[in-house]
Amino acid sequence: MFDLFSWSHILILLTVALVVVGPKDLPRLMNMAGRWAGKARNMANEFKKSFDDMARQSELDELRAEVERLKQHDPIAGLNDDIERALNPVDTATVEARAAAEASAQQEAPAQEEAPAPRSGEYQVSETPAGEPHPETAQP
Repeated sequence: MFDLFSWSHILILLTVALVVVGPKDLPRLMNMAGRWAGKARNMANEFKKSFDDMARQSELDELRAEVERLKQHDPIAGLNDDIERALNPVDTATVEARAAAEASAQQEAPAQEEAPAPRSGEYQVSETPAGEPHPETAQP
């Protein structure tokens, strides 16, 4: 608190206050100044405490949001597949290729089911862009 003034400055201020206020009212002035300093210190402490509470609350909100994200994401979901791969080592490239083929077959299957099968004497016509030969009629 007294970093602003050196001891010689404080001594000069006290002698000026003694001369201006007088020895009779000096204790009352010092008491009033001490109360003001105490009130200012209490206000600063309350401000600091409220600021710390707000910071703590924001940290708690961030932690709650992270916990909610982890609950929704479920990081243990892929653990079963990893354990299965570790226990049954298989060439992962063939497994991934097989899974991709199954996925593409499932996507193409509804398109094939929508078109009715050709009746006897009819031909199935596939659509190709104009100017391109049909894949079955194209010669190598």
